[in-house]
Amino acid sequence: HKYMVKNNFKKIGVLGGSFDPPHKGHLYISKKSIKLLKLDKVIWAITKKNPLKEKPHFSLKLRKILCNKIIKRHKKIQLKHYEDKLKSKTSIALLKYLQRTKKYKIFFIIGADNLINFHKWTNYEKILKLCKLVVFSRKGFDTKAKKSVIIRHLNSKNIKFFKNLKINVSSTQLRNKIINGSKKN
Repeated sequence: HKYMVKNNFKKIGVLGGSFDPPHKGHLYISKKSIKLLKLDKVIWAITKKNPLKEKPHFSLKLRKILCNKIIKRHKKIQLKHYEDKLKSKTSIALLKYLQRTKKYKIFFIIGADNLINFHKWTNYEKILKLCKLVVFSRKGFDTKAKKSVIIRHLNSKNIKFFKNLKINVSSTQLRNKIINGSKKN
């Protein structure tokens, strides 16, 4: 049986973010990614603070609890916090860490709003070499994303764009709802 060498590459999705707070949009794109890209699992890589955003509103501890509540029935989605291990907040450090075993084919999942500033990410060109970038539509951001620096300056064969799967919920909206205690939808 030693000739039965199977391709043992696991296909994993990585959804990084502060999850401040997590919501059904995060779950939706995770489940869609698993289905459409035939992923073995999706890792929610929670960060203490997104380097391009202001300080999170909710504590890391609370955000972890909320994430686990959302994903508890989904065996293929796992919450991980790598920063202390990595001593870094950057996506490139995380990807290199995950690649160290060379067992993974990584799909890095972002919303179209993140593509707009993607060229500001540390070593963004290298990120695209280490993984496939999976971009989900975000209401009001697609046109901007398509005109973004990254799309214009790169051969975008490593970028997969899911157009018809719009996510209309945002952490900012949810936060405002929670903070203002408003009952409106």
